[in-house]
Amino acid sequence: MERLRIKLSAYDHRILDKITVSIIKELRKNEGKIAGPIPLPTRISRYTILRSPFVNKKSREQFEIRIHKRLIELVNYSMKTIEVLNKLVLPEGVEVNLKLMKDDKKE
Repeated sequence: MERLRIKLSAYDHRILDKITVSIIKELRKNEGKIAGPIPLPTRISRYTILRSPFVNKKSREQFEIRIHKRLIELVNYSMKTIEVLNKLVLPEGVEVNLKLMKDDKKE
């Protein structure tokens, strides 16, 4: 049995949630079993920068970047579902990774 994993990541969680809902609506029109969207842990990168490197050495400013992730898994998909995924228009800032998973179990 083959599974298709769709991993979505973006800086803005609202855009990410909207695109996952639209992907699931499009995939429900086709055959196949859908698992998800599964929220994955948010990656937070924090940076501390000196405001003034010469006089005010103790004055610092902090920034952070959050990368939100979602996972959608398809079981028993067809080529039609892959065509639907290729035709989707994604907003800027959303990254999509498709991965084909094979089960080693013999049924």
